[in-house]
Amino acid sequence: MSSNMKCFARPPKFRNRMIMMLCGVTAQGMGLSLLRAINLGTDPCSCLTQGVTNFVPLSFGTCQLLCHLVTFVFVIRYDLGMIGFGTIGNMCFLGYISDFFRWIWSLLLPVGFFDAAVNRYILLIPSLAVFLLGAAAYMCAGLGSSPYDALPFIISGRVKKVSFKVIRMMWDISFMAAGFLLGGDVGIVTILVAFFLGPIITWVQRKLEVLIV
Repeated sequence: MSSNMKCFARPPKFRNRMIMMLCGVTAQGMGLSLLRAINLGTDPCSCLTQGVTNFVPLSFGTCQLLCHLVTFVFVIRYDLGMIGFGTIGNMCFLGYISDFFRWIWSLLLPVGFFDAAVNRYILLIPSLAVFLLGAAAYMCAGLGSSPYDALPFIISGRVKKVSFKVIRMMWDISFMAAGFLLGGDVGIVTILVAFFLGPIITWVQRKLEVLIV
């Protein structure tokens, strides 16, 4: 099957995969909203987005969509097969879902709630867990990757002498460094995401494979 025909293909148990992807992106967005609020770091992609928001009068969601669109151009150019419903779901909605939950927290929680250090550290592990589990569920659905996640695979396929692990690490570090220079949020969460996303994806896949295989 050509790359063009693979785009938005409907694999077995497509309905279950769609539900998993949508729930995953929603959970990831909710977790991201909390990580942004507790100010202890975010994933490298969101770190760059936060940096961009310091220089343009746009919401986090809109800036993240624009950043994804830049990388999306390269995915379209080099591997259409990486694109699917999950690509659109993550690229177009994750940032806005995060913004939505930030608004929800502002309505439900008292003013200054996230300024208290004790609240921030209590929420650190639960927020990170929700974010990582949501990210793992969206990826395990097998309906395409976000442009940020797809490009390291594309680069790895063309740079044979360097392992995917090294390429992905360099990719994350590059975004994290750019985000840091722009004033994005780099902290303990950034490091934890780098270490734990892979193992959690594997664990979630084992638990959910009965729904998609």
